[in-house]
Amino acid sequence: QVPLVESGGGSVQAGGSLTLSCGIPSGTGYRYNSLGWFRQAPGKEREGIAAIFGTTTYYSDFAGGYSDSPKGRFTISKAQNTLFLQMNDLKAEDTAMYYCAAALLTGNFYLSPHKYAYWGQGTQVTVSS
Repeated sequence: QVPLVESGGGSVQAGGSLTLSCGIPSGTGYRYNSLGWFRQAPGKEREGIAAIFGTTTYYSDFAGGYSDSPKGRFTISKAQNTLFLQMNDLKAEDTAMYYCAAALLTGNFYLSPHKYAYWGQGTQVTVSS
């Protein structure tokens, strides 16, 4: 099990912003070529938000829907061994547990949760209206 560790969640009012961080352990023992952010609201399935595959970023439709183009409210980025998710103009429907994950992908399943093998424990984001 790869100990990915998320942080940065919390409670915020609608319209506010949060930046989530995910520490990615370095070293041998596992391989990955894709890093992603996912979320799961109570009673709903886990869904992909954004992913970085190599140097290319991908966003789900609700998060902008264009690769390498964070035109939505979410922006994924990576610096050394930390993965970030910048979230702006948060809405009540963004309330969920947010997870970072890593995978060694062989196809374009960048935003498919079931293709990711390594997960963090999650960080809760609560948006009040």
